[in-house]
Amino acid sequence: MTLSFKSALLPSMLAISLALSACQDASVPTDANLESADTNVSTADADIANNNATLAKASEMSAEEQMIENLARYRWTLIDIDDKSGGPVITTLVDIKNQVMLSFKQNQGHNTLNYGVGCNTMSAGYELQGHTLTTEDSMSTKMLCENLNKAENRLDTLMQGTSELSVTEGDNPVLTQVTSNAVTLTWKGRLTSQAKYNSKGETVFWAVNANETVCSDNSLEMCLQVKPVTYNDQGIKVSEGKWAAFNGEIDGYEHDGKHDEVLRLQRYQLDSDKVSEGEEYAYVLDAVIESSVVE
Repeated sequence: MTLSFKSALLPSMLAISLALSACQDASVPTDANLESADTNVSTADADIANNNATLAKASEMSAEEQMIENLARYRWTLIDIDDKSGGPVITTLVDIKNQVMLSFKQNQGHNTLNYGVGCNTMSAGYELQGHTLTTEDSMSTKMLCENLNKAENRLDTLMQGTSELSVTEGDNPVLTQVTSNAVTLTWKGRLTSQAKYNSKGETVFWAVNANETVCSDNSLEMCLQVKPVTYNDQGIKVSEGKWAAFNGEIDGYEHDGKHDEVLRLQRYQLDSDKVSEGEEYAYVLDAVIESSVVE
């Protein structure tokens, strides 16, 4: 009787043992599972850390600092003036408003306002408290542009002292500046190249031929004819490359076909998605440093 009882019990015990073993295996993670879990946790931790750092930076900045940082991302062009002061006529600025520029610079903890009408660049330190802009005495380059002198002096006068600022944000931000003598200047913002491309530009020099050239052997499309130029630290030209067709755009440059020119450009590395489309760099005009009329 005892032997018969044990024989009947063994299969049942074996089944129970196998079931327990299966449950135990399902609940114990393998090394691969642990590594995958660790990776997921690390990625999540990194994302959280980045978000926290961004939030911490924003929380550490005052409202004025955040406004200054935003203003510095744009180059501002005058689009309207409303003068209720009864002061000097402002038509000199209205007539050339598309070339009246304003920018907010940040350099080693110093805030500088740069502005001009297409001749000299005027600069002044400034402070921002709340929405009140206070500008220090300005400094200026000393070029003589007789047809712009009145407009330049008028703009410099308007920028002195205090004014109230307000910004309408968005893809096309608008800055409204009300001066202490009741003149309202309205500016439209365009992202600076550094903000647009999220990188610091590299300075390069290109000679641009007055005559365009075909973009390729089997193309009827015309391209700029350019070659690289190198200068030493003393500003002396030391080498030139070969002419080549440039099938792209130089932001801020208009080719008139009448001048041979040398351009100082800022070159920006593009994101990988643009590189895959054949565009490795973006070029932005910094200055025309040489220009000669082609006979």
